[in-house]
Parts: sequence; structure tokens; C-alpha cells
Amino acid sequence: MQNPLAKLVNELSKLPGIGEKTATRLAFYILRAPGQYSQALSQAILEIKDKIRLCSICFNLTEKDPCSLCQNEGRDPSLLCVVEEPQDLLAIEKSGIFRGRYHILHGVLSPLEGIGPEQLKLKELLQRLRDSSIQEIILATNSSVEGETTALYLIKLLKPLSLKLTRIAHGIPMGGDLEYLDAMTIGSSIENRIVVS
Repeated sequence: MQNPLAKLVNELSKLPGIGEKTATRLAFYILRAPGQYSQALSQAILEIKDKIRLCSICFNLTEKDPCSLCQNEGRDPSLLCVVEEPQDLLAIEKSGIFRGRYHILHGVLSPLEGIGPEQLKLKELLQRLRDSSIQEIILATNSSVEGETTALYLIKLLKPLSLKLTRIAHGIPMGGDLEYLDAMTIGSSIENRIVVS
């Protein structure tokens, strides 16, 4: 039987991006912290598992259904941004630029991992498009192999609906120097170039 410290290190090391060294550091931090910190941490973990669920419209994580973004009448109902995961929605929201609505797929197509169209929120997306005033769909999947595959699949799936389909731009980040970028990023930026005159 493991002692409590080893058990905590073992559980923390199961978190993504947390190796044994970091898990050990975190465990010792929790051990040295005041008792109310560990109580608050454990309570927050239990609460998130108990109270957070998926929005029935966009599939964002929420305490209330529908979520605050879907309830916000100030958002443009004609624009729908399709993202892979809830953290992608958060990243777009931080920009403060997009004022439309969202649809979260909860994954990407990945045949090697056994993830096909049935595992994603695609049926729900099609149903939503039939029942709404959406005019433009922005495909905001990541520029990974799986993200690109998913975007291509979505383009094929959504083309017959005669909606405006757009894809987020890929390429050189603001402040990026060409000499330090990889060939794929440079190639993508050239393929996705925009007309300036």
C-alpha cells in the first residue's frame, strides 16, 4: 500500500504535461501549504466534476444550460465558429474580436486513435445548421494533420448546404521572424496570402 505522499505524486503525474519531478514538487507544495488550501483545492476538483456539464447548444463547458455565450443576444447569430475543444473557444474569446457563436466538436478526426465522425459533435452541428439563421461558418481547427483533416471533412460535409465557409488563416505569427520559422509555417503563409491592393 502506498503512503499518502507517494499516492498524491502518482495521481498528479497522471495529469497531462506533468512528469514525476513536477508531480513531486506539486505534492510537496500542497503538503507545505496551509490546510485550507488543500481543502479548497480538493473542493474545487469535486465541484468541477459535479457541476460542470456540456451546453446543449454549442457543447461548451458550463454550469448553466444553455451557456452564457449561447444566451448572449448581443452575439451575431449569423456567424458560427467551429472549434476542436473548449480551450480553443477560450483562446478565441481572449482576442475580443469574434462576436458570433460557437460549436465545439470535442475532438478531431484521427483514424489511428479510432476517432471517426461518429465520435465528434457533427450530427449536432448539422441539426443546428438546419434550425438556425447561420450564414457563415468559420472553421477554426488547429493546423495539425488531424485539424486539417477535420477541416477538409467539414468542408465536404457542409458544402451542399450553400453556406459561406471560411477557414482561419495560418502562417506567420505577429512578431515572428522568417528565419526562425519552420518550412510548413512559411509554406502555409504563402499559400494563404492575402491581396493588399
